[in-house]
Amino acid sequence: MFLFPKGKRGFTLIELLVVIAIIAVLIGLLLPAVQKVREAAARMKCSAQLKQLNLSVHGYASANSDKLPPAQQNIQNGATTVQFCVVLGTLLPHLEQEALYKAGTANNGGAPGFWDQPVPGIGPVRLAPIKVFQCPSDASMSNGWSAVQVGGWMGSSYAGNWTLFGGNSTSSWGGQNPTCTLANIPDGSSNTVAFVEKAAACYGPSGSFGNLWSHPDAANWGPFYGFAYGNYTLPPQIQPLPWNGNCDTSRASTFHSSAAQTAMMDGSVRGVTANVSQVTWWNAVRPDDGNPLGNDW
Repeated sequence: MFLFPKGKRGFTLIELLVVIAIIAVLIGLLLPAVQKVREAAARMKCSAQLKQLNLSVHGYASANSDKLPPAQQNIQNGATTVQFCVVLGTLLPHLEQEALYKAGTANNGGAPGFWDQPVPGIGPVRLAPIKVFQCPSDASMSNGWSAVQVGGWMGSSYAGNWTLFGGNSTSSWGGQNPTCTLANIPDGSSNTVAFVEKAAACYGPSGSFGNLWSHPDAANWGPFYGFAYGNYTLPPQIQPLPWNGNCDTSRASTFHSSAAQTAMMDGSVRGVTANVSQVTWWNAVRPDDGNPLGNDW
């Protein structure tokens, strides 16, 4: 018969329960710290991607006599016209996506819209995933898709300032152009918003909408913020969770815990908290209001 060596014994039930309890406490203490580290990393990546968008605007201006990219433009390619290439599409060559831009503006398939041009190995332009447009904290995005357009349109976590790139036009479809150049933004580049965070999908009281990187509709589906409808002058929504019920598609929105990452025209990126007033926020968005930013900026 096998006997345990003298002086050795197994764990008692009470000892085992104590060990389990200690492990549970340690996990409870570590989990929030891990979540904070992950969120900090996601916020840093989001800020870096907005910085890339900023640099792409400056690259576009450098190559086009200091002009800013238009919110929407029609591109003439020989005898045909490709319609409604939006600002994020126009910036593709400056985001290491020149092949996709060329495919989208070639009009090879006879489809008039930029978003429907065929891309080898992908399908229409609207199905192309662009990593730099995807914030890792965006809960309304599903593997790059807008959660309300899975399989139909790739989403974006960022939106261009319509009042800047669209010349403050009130038409949601068309060839809007900026009214200023990079060097002569009336309120100054450091006081003017270029890009904001905006949920890739938004389901609120007025229905389901999306922030789709290649869609030309400024009001509901395109990658724009600041178009004159709804609550467009209000500051960003901070964590509108669940997004499929509490999100306002007319506003900027972020899934970061404390601030919306916001790219300014001077190339800087800053976090805008819930403490910013509506007046200060809208003064920062408008490029030509002539008002100084408040102390809450």
